[in-house]
Amino acid sequence: MTKSSQASKDSASSDNVFIEASFDNATNTISYLVADLDAKEAVIIDPVLDYDHRSGTVDTASVEGILERAKELDLQILWALETHAHADHLSGSPMIKLLTGAKIGIGEHITKVQEIFRPVFAADDLKTDGSDFDRLFAEGDEINIGRFTMKVMYTPGHTPADISYHIQDAVFVGDTMFMPDFGTARADFPGGDAEQLYDSIHKLLALPDDTRLFMCHDYKAPGRSEFAWETTVAAQKNNKHIKGGVTKEQYVEMRAKRDAALAAPLLLLPSIQVNIRAGRFPKAEQNGVRYLLVPVKAKNSDLVFKT
Repeated sequence: MTKSSQASKDSASSDNVFIEASFDNATNTISYLVADLDAKEAVIIDPVLDYDHRSGTVDTASVEGILERAKELDLQILWALETHAHADHLSGSPMIKLLTGAKIGIGEHITKVQEIFRPVFAADDLKTDGSDFDRLFAEGDEINIGRFTMKVMYTPGHTPADISYHIQDAVFVGDTMFMPDFGTARADFPGGDAEQLYDSIHKLLALPDDTRLFMCHDYKAPGRSEFAWETTVAAQKNNKHIKGGVTKEQYVEMRAKRDAALAAPLLLLPSIQVNIRAGRFPKAEQNGVRYLLVPVKAKNSDLVFKT
């Protein structure tokens, strides 16, 4: 499922940045092709590598679909940009880099996420300096796309490393928020912080009311018949989790209660292992096979792990 968007009512105008969304049904993830059609330059935000957890197989159909669209538009892909190290899908950035020569970028605090998860997965091959990525972005950094400049906003809370990408009147907010009728992101992953998330949300809401906000996921809130991923700052001020002047203390209490009842994402364990490596899989074992680890915990470890 794809959808194009322009930054004005005139969809043919070349004065505005081109945005096309691709919805991945398997993971409810939205990836974005963002371009200057005149300069023929583009970036791809949050690309997905197709992964079947049941069989342990991967495919590149989602990446190939976006790249085929870029080819139709005669676009040069400059960057594969990650809003954070996702816990619900595997990154397709390495495939984009391999096929186009694009660089891979993410927020500078990915190093904190790497430090947290390196021992969890015994990832001895992983350096915790972010060097698997081509560039680590900080608040205020700029990315040139033809005539347009994309600016980086540091928006932590969901993870310590979340960033948003702001170009013209559009912001790609990652998992910081969902559509207004669905709410906001969880903050219970290691390194997550509901207070920081509250501040990041309000940082985004301080932008002009007509600023367009593009989500990374949509789960079709009850009562809504279609998936959606574009909204505005004005609409998000009525987000179900923050409307009515919810204080930081109230928000943190709500998030703690809500997050405690949420199940872990289906692809949490494989996603984290791959995504903290910039989409790189762990090295192959002596038999030539690459493995993703599943750390096992037991409530009664003395009994379960006795044999």
